[in-house]
Amino acid sequence: MAVRGEMSEKTRSRIREPKRYQVIMHNDDYTPMDFVVDILMSIFHKNEAEANILMMKVHREGEAAVGSYSYDVAISKQRMAAALAAEEGYPFRLSVREV
Repeated sequence: MAVRGEMSEKTRSRIREPKRYQVIMHNDDYTPMDFVVDILMSIFHKNEAEANILMMKVHREGEAAVGSYSYDVAISKQRMAAALAAEEGYPFRLSVREV
């Protein structure tokens, strides 16, 4: 209750969760499956079983979401994986999509 002469002030804080972005791996006919598994383990921190399951999903379905991150982290992981693929001469493609 406000005392006479004092103003009562209401403040509302809206804390929103940051948007999430998925890193999507796309299938191609040239990038070796072992390389994809290595990327999944080293950059996306998947264990070997998860990496193999995701690699097969990419192979069978043409693409798969391999992780959900903040925008900066998703872009960073996409660029790291693409750079490693380019060093090896693979046309491996990843994209980032808002969840």
